[in-house]
Amino acid sequence: MKFIYGLVATALLAVCNAEMKFEEFAVQYKKSYGSSELARRRSFFQQSLDEISVINAQNTTWKAGINEYSDMSWEEFSHAYLIQEPQDCSATAVGHKLTGKAIPDEVDWRTKGVVTPVKNQGQCGSCWTFSTTGAVESAHAIAHGDLPILSEQQLIDCAGAFDNNGCDGGLPSHAFQYIMYNGGLDTEQTYAYEAADGACRFVTGGVGAKLKNEVNITEGSESELTDAIANVGPVSIAYQVASDFKNYVSGVYSSTICKSGPMDVNHAVLAVGYGMEDQKTPYYLVKNSWGTSFGIDGYFKIIRGQNMCGVATCASYPVSA
Repeated sequence: MKFIYGLVATALLAVCNAEMKFEEFAVQYKKSYGSSELARRRSFFQQSLDEISVINAQNTTWKAGINEYSDMSWEEFSHAYLIQEPQDCSATAVGHKLTGKAIPDEVDWRTKGVVTPVKNQGQCGSCWTFSTTGAVESAHAIAHGDLPILSEQQLIDCAGAFDNNGCDGGLPSHAFQYIMYNGGLDTEQTYAYEAADGACRFVTGGVGAKLKNEVNITEGSESELTDAIANVGPVSIAYQVASDFKNYVSGVYSSTICKSGPMDVNHAVLAVGYGMEDQKTPYYLVKNSWGTSFGIDGYFKIIRGQNMCGVATCASYPVSA
């Protein structure tokens, strides 16, 4: 009988702890639910707690934890934040040629003052636009010395003729082509972000950066990708976000469930550096577009040297005009 009471007490304690964590989560992330929504969100939160426990028990190179998205199902999350229209990210321009320069042990372009702050795409599958603007902002800063903050909304609204689909997804390599054709990209101040599809309203006088070319990394070549990050600047990359990544909070991410083919990638981001974690785990340092509450102040690390989740499958960078 004491054993049964003990089990009941343990179960009740677990329920109380989960409820307390949910309440703390709601306060921290300023969540507000209607009465009909509360039970559903609590259920998804409990699913996230279960997933986090399983991941962390596997003693991986990364840690899972509660974040802003812990009250969402994987289906909701993927529909809201990831590319919905699969696109073959085949090369559209000249390929990267190895520079022949030294490859430092670690690189972080943020320390050079050429990376803009982390942005937040909201519930619009526009990650490709943030990857694009991030790369163009940095390329312009490296070439010209000033760091513009550029418009993602213009790409959502105006780059459709270049095989892009607004909030349903697109490719940075194609967006670079659009910017070249269009004669530039407006600043964020001129063409503000709305996280929704809209009519094109490009303003010539608002251009903050122009491009003269774009360069693709050979599919799967991490030697080219590392060389480009080291000796050119931040590089636009795409990869497949698998369900476990929703719970990422720190460390060097790796996965046994993600895929790496050109039709598998579903999220575009910006590689701003690379290094070695604890002198044993090589990684890329990546700027995300889910706000600063995700991961490491809006960044994450992903294992380098394995084309993990396709990080080198669909990489490219712009050349500033």
